[in-house]
Amino acid sequence: MTDSKPKAVIFDLGKVLLDFDYGIAIRRLAPKVQIPADQIHALVNQSGLLHDYESGAIGTDQFFARIQAASGYRGTLDEFGATFADIFVAIEPMIALHAQLRRLGVPTYILSNTNELAVRHVIRHYPFFSQFDGYVLSYEHRVMKPAPEIYAIAEALAQDDRARVAKWLEQELLAAVAAPLAEDLLQRDPELWAVVVAPWVVIQERSGKPQLH
Repeated sequence: MTDSKPKAVIFDLGKVLLDFDYGIAIRRLAPKVQIPADQIHALVNQSGLLHDYESGAIGTDQFFARIQAASGYRGTLDEFGATFADIFVAIEPMIALHAQLRRLGVPTYILSNTNELAVRHVIRHYPFFSQFDGYVLSYEHRVMKPAPEIYAIAEALAQDDRARVAKWLEQELLAAVAAPLAEDLLQRDPELWAVVVAPWVVIQERSGKPQLH
């Protein structure tokens, strides 16, 4: 990487560091509920209930009580939490990229729409999660992406820069660093230009045709 290190890098958690599939939880919950699988899927993943939970409008006990009332779930909160949150698979190239940034001394942060049960599970099962400098988690701050307030919490934001990058993303002039690209960068280790445009880090290879990611 270039000697001009970014001041900080902010990662999302789901679909960036960890892939997830609520279908895993639905299949495991099915034997313990009294409604069909499609209804439990809609309840957990498509109703406003999960949004209320991840936005901090309700806590874990309330979330579980509403799941029980709507589905007839037979089991304890601990049993439910173990099933509900066990939906993740590590995206290894992105975790390796984070480790490389840490070795370079670049501060790293997580900014994520998530919930308490998921974070408890991730802390127990994914050691890399403890290696960030800070965390902005929706349920703790009671605000969710894409609300601008959650980005302001993560880092002081210049309104003009944010508007410009948002426009570039909309026009597909910029794109997220997906797992295959992260793996390619790790293998080739090219020199990069990098600039922080909070909450994004814009990178470009220093040689060859310019590309923005």
